[in-house]
Amino acid sequence: MGREPEQSAGASLGLSLALLSSLVNGCTFVLQRKGILRAESRGASYLTELAWWSGTVGTVGLAQIGNFLAYNTAPAALVTPLGALGVPFGSLLASYMLQEKLNLLGKLGCLLSCAGSIVLLIHAPKTENITSSVQLEEKLANPVFLGYTCIILALLIVLIFWIAPSHGSTNVLVYIGICSLLGSFTVPSSKGIGLAAQDAFSDDPSSQRALFLFAILLVTLICSILIQFMYINKALQYFDSSIFSAIYYVVFTVLVILASAILFREWNDVGFVDFLGMLCGFITVSVGITLLQVFKEFNISASDLKKITSKKH
Repeated sequence: MGREPEQSAGASLGLSLALLSSLVNGCTFVLQRKGILRAESRGASYLTELAWWSGTVGTVGLAQIGNFLAYNTAPAALVTPLGALGVPFGSLLASYMLQEKLNLLGKLGCLLSCAGSIVLLIHAPKTENITSSVQLEEKLANPVFLGYTCIILALLIVLIFWIAPSHGSTNVLVYIGICSLLGSFTVPSSKGIGLAAQDAFSDDPSSQRALFLFAILLVTLICSILIQFMYINKALQYFDSSIFSAIYYVVFTVLVILASAILFREWNDVGFVDFLGMLCGFITVSVGITLLQVFKEFNISASDLKKITSKKH
């Protein structure tokens, strides 16, 4: 009974940190793109731009630290949906700072994508309670998860070395795919580091083994963040930040669900209602992405619809 208020307080803190991180993430893409565009107009490197550095510090600093703390104080199923708030916030900020415009279908697609992702997460399998690095190590050594890791690494190699050089600048999904595939490791790594640290720096005889696991997870997390950071900047050189952030959130969210489900093996506990909810979430996300990508060049606004309806009457 005494642990319930403790868990509730931890969840509240985690949700607060997740909310702050989502808003910071919404700002960072806009600030980075503003710095890149300013540098291009001057014929200089974006490394000389204060706006780019502000976005970079926000991404690597506040947002990542906030996410790390949030995932270690609250369940991922509660934390991750709040990332959707960064998408409309970033789009609103981009309309003021970058004069980027989303047509009516793009705004609807953004809304549907976020709503579908939230539905997907609500009905996603719930992670098991893991309280020690030994339990985490057993999960990571599972053949199914190891096979999934190999598939992710193979996809990353193909995307980075073959597809990105020729199609990255023309198809936003290439860079988003790279960042999201890498990002699917960040949640397990973030939660794992917190667990491994408890045993790694104790006087327990198994602390050396836990320290080794802590080091592997830390290196994985740092490498994933740095490579994501590089390809996010590449994407922002060619694509609007509002479209990039919306699609990136959706793909990242789906892969986080998949990685967590495989790592913790919860699919057997999914009932019919949750399965139906996940299916509806996937359909909603797919429709949202289609509206964002396929119809983004269409010049459609609310005033156009008013004109059409007034003509009919």
